[in-house]
Amino acid sequence: MKKILIVEDDTLIADLERDYLEASEYEVDVAKDGIEGIRLFRENEYDLALLDIMLPGMSGFDICREIRKETLTPVIMVTAKKTDIDKIRGLGLGADDYIVKPFSPAELVARVKAHIQMHETLLSQAQPKKEEVIEFRDLQILPLSHKVFVKEKEISMTNKEYELLLFMATNPNIVFSKETLFDRIWGMDAVGDMATVTVHVNRIREKIEVDTSNPEYLVTVWGAGYRFNII
Repeated sequence: MKKILIVEDDTLIADLERDYLEASEYEVDVAKDGIEGIRLFRENEYDLALLDIMLPGMSGFDICREIRKETLTPVIMVTAKKTDIDKIRGLGLGADDYIVKPFSPAELVARVKAHIQMHETLLSQAQPKKEEVIEFRDLQILPLSHKVFVKEKEISMTNKEYELLLFMATNPNIVFSKETLFDRIWGMDAVGDMATVTVHVNRIREKIEVDTSNPEYLVTVWGAGYRFNII
């Protein structure tokens, strides 16, 4: 049985989330504040975390930041804030998705299921004895192992960061618009906007580029989009 951590200080919302997830055969733990939430996460193994942003003790942003230091467990931010800056900040910290209150419980369960399945698929891909490596200068991508190395040092990436980098690296020297990248990586029916692409490109650059202001791999083509540069 898959296990979910809910960190939510509103009892009514936490109970609603728990009831729908348990009805869908998930095991659920609930924390009422940020400190308890990060403690539970470190003491147990979860398949996904649902984090409210505004929490006593420790914000959902801070919890997400700590989770991303330790694991690639899927994270969905659950927030009453509708401004783009909060959504962008959550994605920038490594969250996989966000959902705005009030929300449909059925939609929440569907997103939880989708992110867990995506994470499992990436982790369970069969690895051949000798894996083909995508290599450009100091960058190495191992598609089946879901690993990225820069100068032989492994780089931690979220699912979407990895998917975006892999897509562009396997289509080098082609300019892709933000709209095209959003459709290919997040899907045409995904909730979000083009700022999501920019956030993820910037996070990838922080991890693989020597100089983010003068990127070597992920190049901005002004007015057109982005290109993975191998020339």
